[in-house]
Amino acid sequence: MTDKTPPGDRIAKVLARAGIASRRDAEKLIAAGRVTLNGKRITSPAVNVMPSDRITFDGKPVEEAEPTRLWLYHKPSGLVTTERDEKDRPTVFQNLPEDMPRVMSVGRLDLNSEGLLLLTNDGEIKRKLELPATGWVRKYRVRVKGAPTDDTLEPLRKGITVDGERFQPMSVQLDRQQASNAWLTVGLREGRNREIRRAMGAVGLDVNRLIRVSYGPFQLGELKAGKVEEVKPRVVRDQLGLGPARPKPQRSRRDDPASTPPAGKRGSAGPGKPARGSKATAPVRRGKPGPR
Repeated sequence: MTDKTPPGDRIAKVLARAGIASRRDAEKLIAAGRVTLNGKRITSPAVNVMPSDRITFDGKPVEEAEPTRLWLYHKPSGLVTTERDEKDRPTVFQNLPEDMPRVMSVGRLDLNSEGLLLLTNDGEIKRKLELPATGWVRKYRVRVKGAPTDDTLEPLRKGITVDGERFQPMSVQLDRQQASNAWLTVGLREGRNREIRRAMGAVGLDVNRLIRVSYGPFQLGELKAGKVEEVKPRVVRDQLGLGPARPKPQRSRRDDPASTPPAGKRGSAGPGKPARGSKATAPVRRGKPGPR
């Protein structure tokens, strides 16, 4: 007798799609007893659910997933990329505009790093974009103390092992020497904890400023520190391969479905959007910040 896959979706996937948390974190929330299904508390994520099922998180109904939304955020230095910090340091999420919905960050930037951070309301998209298999290059402007040469940077281009951890080859370009500092452009396809700082330190270079200027097709451009800009829905669909927009399905458990949240603040032509008056179809290349 052939086993059949149970109908419906795994509950952690539903929670992630609804923006509660990433799928992995949703499984932890379930294990902690914070989720109920049809009035019963569950502690295992090995459950499939149907649209008619009633799900709550911390006593509040889990609403039908809204369309995937994505924001560009210019993270300033001095903020941690967590919702709560054990050292009570200021966080990214405490500094977002009050009218922002609940969002998650795609990856992280450490306390002293700045620049582009992607934010989304969709835990599945967060998970997808963080996977190295997605293949998106993340580019950084990096200021280091010293006068590096091509010989200095070559180990980084070939791949380097630091404290037993192997880092994949980076693209590293020397842009300019400025007094006792040098500016580099660094590209990598996976971002491990403090990878650039640790790799630079291994070849004798001390990073004193690190700015992420792009994440795949999305670019920081002229977005000011602390500001947020929503990516247009069409660009989100095209760049993330989501296909055409579909009418929002209704779960039978809701008598009064919540409406789609208002669109975020409209800015100038965003990543993936041709500049006004242009016939170009390629994403707009927003300018990158120069040395400051």
